[in-house]
Amino acid sequence: MITDNTLLVFIIIGALALLAVIQVTLAIQQDRQISAAGPIEELAVYDKRLEEKKRLMDDLKVEEQERREAIAHVADIAAEVDGLRRQKEELLTEWNSLEDKRNEVRTVRGEIEDAVIERQSIEAELVPLRAEYLSVKERLEKAEELESRVESLTVQHQEMTNKISEKRNELQRLEEAEMRVEKLEMRERELETECSRVEGRLAAQSDELEEFSARITKERELLAEAQSEHSRAQAEAAAVALELRRQQGEIDALGETRGKLEARLAYLTGEIAKAEGRAPDEEGDATDQLRELREMPPVIRQLNEWKVADWEEEKAALHRVGQRLEAKGLYYPERTLRAFHTAMKVNETTQMAVLAGISGTGKSQLPRQYAAGMGIGFLQVPVQPRWDSPQDLMGFYNYIEGKFRPTDMARALWALDEENNEEEAIKDRMMMILLDEMNLARVEYYFSDFLSRLESRPSPEHVSDKNERKDAEIELEIPNMLQPPRIFPGYNLLFAGTMNEDESTQSLSDKVVDRANVLRFAAPKTIRTVQPNGKVPEVRALSRKHWQDWVRPISSVSEDQRVSGGVEKMVGLMKQFKRPFGHRLGRAIMAYVANYPKFEGADPINDALADQIEMRLLPKLRGVDAETVDAPFRELLNYVEQELGDAKLGEAIRMSMAASEETGQFVWSGVTR
Repeated sequence: MITDNTLLVFIIIGALALLAVIQVTLAIQQDRQISAAGPIEELAVYDKRLEEKKRLMDDLKVEEQERREAIAHVADIAAEVDGLRRQKEELLTEWNSLEDKRNEVRTVRGEIEDAVIERQSIEAELVPLRAEYLSVKERLEKAEELESRVESLTVQHQEMTNKISEKRNELQRLEEAEMRVEKLEMRERELETECSRVEGRLAAQSDELEEFSARITKERELLAEAQSEHSRAQAEAAAVALELRRQQGEIDALGETRGKLEARLAYLTGEIAKAEGRAPDEEGDATDQLRELREMPPVIRQLNEWKVADWEEEKAALHRVGQRLEAKGLYYPERTLRAFHTAMKVNETTQMAVLAGISGTGKSQLPRQYAAGMGIGFLQVPVQPRWDSPQDLMGFYNYIEGKFRPTDMARALWALDEENNEEEAIKDRMMMILLDEMNLARVEYYFSDFLSRLESRPSPEHVSDKNERKDAEIELEIPNMLQPPRIFPGYNLLFAGTMNEDESTQSLSDKVVDRANVLRFAAPKTIRTVQPNGKVPEVRALSRKHWQDWVRPISSVSEDQRVSGGVEKMVGLMKQFKRPFGHRLGRAIMAYVANYPKFEGADPINDALADQIEMRLLPKLRGVDAETVDAPFRELLNYVEQELGDAKLGEAIRMSMAASEETGQFVWSGVTR
């Protein structure tokens, strides 16, 4: 008969077996969930636990069998029941601890289902795209095949054209040969007649020849003596020139020593006055401080010595510049010369012209020879890499010497300032200042303030008003001076600059680009060898009044539809390029068009508008992504080539676009005229 303890044991064993089955089932379900989720590490962990649970179930079955066999040993079974009870509690605890893992598995399963749904939607979207891709690929293959056929036909057409050209040339040569044969036959008959006459004259001239031979021998002897005398004279002249240079060097050295001694004397005089407790002579001190500023630089002395040119038309003056370039063995296209001349004329709206490009393209010679040909004073200012302030342009105050040390540029500006230096200034003259290699240093450091002064100048009719021009004047920094001198850079000054484009230079800031006409000299396609031809014209000073007669106001073209329409077209294009410009640049473009010289066989308005695209707009497109703005570039090319008729500029834009494919950013390389 089954006792209560035996029944209890069976119940416990059945509960344990049921619990083991439930745990195995749950483990299998969890294993399926983990395998569906995909995390390999989690699956390995759960597989290991499943194997442990299976081994535990096998152990429990064995233990169950052993308990059936040892049912008589109730006391031992009770102890085992207690152990199993504890094991059950441990298993329940472990089951509860696995609740977070089950929740994580549920979350991962949901994410997998979402990913599967998203993948199905993407595959559904890809079906029409694949079909479109295959269609485009097929069209591209056909286009490539047609392109190859077009190239083949183009080559054949070119070959046929060359053959036709050769045949035409050969036919022309044959016709010319026939004409030459006829002429030679006629010439032969004439020569036969002439030969009979020459034979008679030959006999008479033989006697004269002998006489001339004797005279030539005597003349050669005299020539040898003269050459010997000339060589001695040249040697003496070279010795005199060498001695002259040596003496000039000594004079220069003595001049520098004198300047230093005078500076030292002034300093010591001031120290003596301080030591004696008396104030130095303020008037004499101020005069001494400005003495070097009042000294005329060589360019002003030369300008003052030139004879004043008679009034002439603008066309004749440009022709004289061209003659000077030809006599110097220099070549510049007529279009480039006109562009630079116009850029100089519009210095009221555009403060300077910049000539950019690689070294050796003639950037410095063009302004130098232009100024000499026009009769304009020329001062070249070589920019140094260390320049970092406006003092490098105008000069500085030497505290040790107690003097202001001006540069040649400051002295030239003072000598031409008719407003602040009315008594000593040179009247009615023009001068050009060239900042050579201006981007060796940061332009905004040393020239930005000067550029702002130029931009602040009042209109020419208001420069006599002191209040109007005060913002444009440059005040020299001289301490302890009640009224430091002020210099007004008037409209008798023209400013230009050159910039080389290599690894040692700085790029121009947007402020400079926005206020300058940038003429970019592209690399030459062929190397020209131009020989000097003709005589250099005499230099005569160009008066400012004469220059001003050539300048035309904006109102002369403001009503022209082509000009206003062209400017509006440029405004729209630059908006598409995300490089908009304002009223200042619009007025500068119209001023350039108004002042472009008129020549026969040229359209000044179209040429001027094309120049402004080249000099004002294309430099502002630096860094534009050429691929994302392909449509505006096509519109720009159509405007340049179709409406303005400038095929060379269009070709240069295409070449710059092709070169920008490597970097993806547009860089204007210039145009070769």
